[in-house]
Amino acid sequence: MTKSKLAMASVMSGIIALSAVTATPAMAAGKEKCYGVAKAGHNDCATKNSSCAGTSKTDFQGDAFIAVPKGMCSKLAGGSLTSK
Repeated sequence: MTKSKLAMASVMSGIIALSAVTATPAMAAGKEKCYGVAKAGHNDCATKNSSCAGTSKTDFQGDAFIAVPKGMCSKLAGGSLTSK
């Protein structure tokens, strides 16, 4: 493999990895982000204080969300459509 092909393969791998990290389940059709209802370590994506899913430190952390079906969040105790 030539250096340019190897470099292109590296760039493409990085782009694919980045898109996998930035895509969240909450963006799926029929889903919404529900903040403040996740148990510690069970959030779906990054928070203000952590960089990836499953890293929330406390139960019901206000900036941690899980993806739920649209309309479900308002039915959950403590659920909010905005980060606290």
